[in-house]
Amino acid sequence: MTLVDRARAGIVTSGQLVVLGTEASYAAVTDIARRRFSWTEFLLQAWFMTKVSLLPTILVAIPFGVITSVQIGAVASQIGANSFSGAVNGIGVLRQGAPLVTSLMIAGAVGSAICSDLGARQVREEIDALKVMGISPVQRLVAPRVVAALVVAVLLTVIVAMTAMVTAFVMNVGSGSISAGTYIDSFVSFSQPMDLVLAELKALIFGFIATIVAAHKGLSASGGPKGVADAVNQAVVLSVILLAVVNVAITQAYSMLVPAGAA
Repeated sequence: MTLVDRARAGIVTSGQLVVLGTEASYAAVTDIARRRFSWTEFLLQAWFMTKVSLLPTILVAIPFGVITSVQIGAVASQIGANSFSGAVNGIGVLRQGAPLVTSLMIAGAVGSAICSDLGARQVREEIDALKVMGISPVQRLVAPRVVAALVVAVLLTVIVAMTAMVTAFVMNVGSGSISAGTYIDSFVSFSQPMDLVLAELKALIFGFIATIVAAHKGLSASGGPKGVADAVNQAVVLSVILLAVVNVAITQAYSMLVPAGAA
């Protein structure tokens, strides 16, 4: 495949993702408004996503908090700024750490599960059967998964933030380098309510993107089990790339629109 063909394929895929995301969002909003949304499917998917992602998320958040506290504590000690380690740890976790860890879990654990499920349905021709019966796969399968992923992503972000910040607090205060009062005061003094809003906004966007990518790859799978495996691999890789790019864009926009220290 030439470079031009790859560029054309990328443009086509981007358009398909936009179309699928628009259709899923419209289906979810209209179905909820008309009281015909599949809440049973939503609850099943939300519970499934929670089961596959909660424990890995906590296990990733703990070492993340340890690494953050150790690295920041070392630099703070060198420049004599131990009193500000609480602010740096907390804000760093809220603005970057929690949404990124959540996005990786959503893309890796949840996204791969969604892709494999829809891909298996596609190769077994269950998706075609739904279309023959006049049932929209996007409305019946994709929309509930999107709403469930948004809810789970928001909740996972809170869990990651709390786990990482508590871990960092224990590491810093437990080592005796800073008192508990000083650590908390520095975090409260420099943190902003918008930091939490930014983290939750990122979680919503990341969860939406990862779910749409996984659903698109799953519904496009072909070629039997190997095709499903290839679709899962493509979904995870594409999701991680898109999430990294979107994270940089959101962070830069936030830095420009919300000055440091703004209430």
